Amino acid sequence: MMKFTWKKLLSLSLAAVMALSLAACGQSDTTDDSQSAAQSQEETSTPAPTPTPENGEETPAPDASEPEDSQSGESGGVLVVYYSATGNTENVAGYIAEATGGDLFELEPAEPYTDADLNWTDENSRVTLEHEDESLRDIELVADTVDNWDSYDTVFIGYPIWWGIAAWPVDGFVEANDFTGKTVIPFCTSSSSGLGQSGELLAEMAGTGDWQEGQRFRSSASQEDVTEWVDSLGLSA
Repeated sequence: MMKFTWKKLLSLSLAAVMALSLAACGQSDTTDDSQSAAQSQEETSTPAPTPTPENGEETPAPDASEPEDSQSGESGGVLVVYYSATGNTENVAGYIAEATGGDLFELEPAEPYTDADLNWTDENSRVTLEHEDESLRDIELVADTVDNWDSYDTVFIGYPIWWGIAAWPVDGFVEANDFTGKTVIPFCTSSSSGLGQSGELLAEMAGTGDWQEGQRFRSSASQEDVTEWVDSLGLSA
């Protein structure tokens, strides 16, 4: 029977403790390495979140190359054409445009009339000479056609009365345009003269269009008077 001394017992005890410690350390290192590898694999394999309105990202803007809807070329509009020598017809034209929601188009002579030109009591004034000689009434305009002419179904034409007829600067516009399919409504301003045959003469000159009787306004016509007349026509604004 073997006998153990206390020194041998102590040596064996120390060896056993060291063996257990080494085993525990080896297991801990193995576990940490496994967890690190798993975490690294998860970080590299997880996809980035897709931008959505829910996570605060803006949705992509529409392609700028895509065409937008257009409503150009629509008809049914109202045009107010006018020649005004002293501003009275211009005022009435503005009232009509406001009442109808229409567009304004001013007829401007390429050579504007001065106050002296408009002095009909002077036998040598421009307007008097033009009245006496019809060949002088061919007045060149800055513009005698309107953009998007086909979009207007109703055309008002305004002018002052000169010697019982429409002031001749409007003639060039009437002759330059095709009024087919349009309702044409003349209006004039004067201190005393009525509309007379001015509208009928313009209709003959045009040769096309549905020309209405028209209306004469005094030189100081109010907006209320003009609006009341427009309302009586039954036009939609």
